[in-house]
Amino acid sequence: MAENPADLHARFLMGNYATLPVTLVRGEGARVWDDAGKAYLDFSTGIAVNALGHAHPTWVARVREQAGKLIHVSNLYRSEPVVQLAAELSKRCGPGRALFCNSGAEANEALIKLSRLHGLRKAGAEGVCTTVVVAERAFHGRTFGGMSATPQEKIQKGFRPLLAGFPSAPLNDIKAWDRLLDAKTTAAALVETVQGEGGVFVADPTFLRELRVLCSERNILLLLDEIQCGIGRTGTFFAFEQACVLPDAIAMAKGLGAGFPMGAIWVAPPHDDLFTPGSHGTTFGGSPLAATAALATLEVIEKEGLLAQVAKQSPAWHAALRAVGLTRPDIFRELRGLGYMVGVAVNCEPRPIVAALREAGLLVVPAGENAIRFLPPLTATEAELAQSVDIFGKVLAGLPRA
Repeated sequence: MAENPADLHARFLMGNYATLPVTLVRGEGARVWDDAGKAYLDFSTGIAVNALGHAHPTWVARVREQAGKLIHVSNLYRSEPVVQLAAELSKRCGPGRALFCNSGAEANEALIKLSRLHGLRKAGAEGVCTTVVVAERAFHGRTFGGMSATPQEKIQKGFRPLLAGFPSAPLNDIKAWDRLLDAKTTAAALVETVQGEGGVFVADPTFLRELRVLCSERNILLLLDEIQCGIGRTGTFFAFEQACVLPDAIAMAKGLGAGFPMGAIWVAPPHDDLFTPGSHGTTFGGSPLAATAALATLEVIEKEGLLAQVAKQSPAWHAALRAVGLTRPDIFRELRGLGYMVGVAVNCEPRPIVAALREAGLLVVPAGENAIRFLPPLTATEAELAQSVDIFGKVLAGLPRA
């Protein structure tokens, strides 16, 4: 008899994840099943990764076909899917060029390196213009560069000394950012358009437009981290489109591959020539197979009209979640977010509520200090959204009152 997966997990995997007592074995659309046959409505989507849900037939067919043709060749050679993906992203981003990698953390590392090269070009010497201003509550990854740009004690603890030069300012406080954006020493401003891990806080459109002006005036790069909120999750392909701004560079990952490890940055001219041969690289980034997965994602989003669907369906879903929350004012604080990226802030530790929702058949994830993240696939139907509200309401109703 095969050993229990829980026992094998405890024996052979490191303990850096707070893994839940569930073994998932199959998924289809917005649902997954565990090894006991229990079904769940998956509104965690691998933490905003499975943009098309599970086992979307078009995505599966494209990836299966490419796997039988050409999987990996390295970036020493051109491949058709990779150049096609770069062209497709340029259609959505504007003139500029792409660099592919494997994850969001790698994408943000590339942005940090881009900022150093920009600072070198700007100052004419290394070590002069290196500061990257970030937002309080930000999360930009767990590499050393990403941790240094993430002003959260729980992320940085145990790994100091970190990289210097990442001062932080409150999101949406343009006066605080104005004070930190020194024209001589600041290379870049790095902002999540919607903070995910920090608790689902949205960058105000006016703040982003004013930040764009400050960065342009001082020759500072505006770098937007769209790793969690991009690729259609907010009802536009990128969340920053709703603020009518254009950054100098964008980090993307998660939903780009819809389940296949894939990251990228896009860089606008004149900064798209900062990386030269040997200045940055990755063995696996931008393989033909990964690029095909991303191309399939873009194909499905476009052909099925998923941007319009998210934009149409999300307001009523938000209103229904808020209405259910208001039935328990002792627990519910507020609802934050855009589109299919929602944070329900509560007046208590969110993890017991997340666990209760899981037991009731709804998978969601905590965020920040007191929020519950709802991250449905872009393919989620009105009926599936309504089911999430129904489960949320029943769980809230069953929680003890203070």
